[in-house]
Amino acid sequence: MLHDGETTFLRLGEPASPVPSPVAALLLAYTADRGNMNTATNQASRWLFPGRRAGQPTRPDHLSALLGEIGIPVATARGAAIRRQLLELPAPFVADALGYHDKITSRLLRETSGTWSRYAADEHIRSPAGWPWGTGSS
Repeated sequence: MLHDGETTFLRLGEPASPVPSPVAALLLAYTADRGNMNTATNQASRWLFPGRRAGQPTRPDHLSALLGEIGIPVATARGAAIRRQLLELPAPFVADALGYHDKITSRLLRETSGTWSRYAADEHIRSPAGWPWGTGSS
């Protein structure tokens, strides 16, 4: 997480993404009082959820268990998040971004009655030859 005084960014990849102000306030409050920061090697951890080992994040299974303890069903939440993404983006994009097989995202898309069913996954940067715009030759 990065905070420049005005905007808060969360780095889940490149580039870092801006965080809306209500969520940013929660993240800033959390990072000011997060756990596993008592050891000298962990005090400047860059991880949002620092692990017990210096320089390492919390293990996914440990974080999942902690979320379960406060009543968040992780598998259900993950499925809902993926289905939400499929309503906003083509299934091949979601599959590629999350490391899923495109058959899984296509099935989830059908279950959500999404509108991207006719999207052709391919490189869409090139324009056909003769088009006056894009990167194709004219």
